[in-house]
Amino acid sequence: MSAPVTALMWEARAAEGRGGELAEWARARAAELPRPPLRSELLRAPQDRVLVITWWQGEYADELPELPEPDAALVTRAVHRWRFESLGDPAGR
Repeated sequence: MSAPVTALMWEARAAEGRGGELAEWARARAAELPRPPLRSELLRAPQDRVLVITWWQGEYADELPELPEPDAALVTRAVHRWRFESLGDPAGR
């Protein structure tokens, strides 16, 4: 059986017109995590939303490195965070 993998999702909505700045802030914070994840991805969506997904070796309840909250002036609301336990490749590969 393979080791467990947990995905952490971090999503924030930038203040008006600051989507690019928030994306760069998230990129810099991801590079500063105390250890590198197995994989990470930075995504954007309409309304200046920024999403970071990191995959970590570990159980769902393990303490894993997470991105912090950005400065309140950079976002329109608190960051949303979710955790997911990997169930593997849906195609069974």
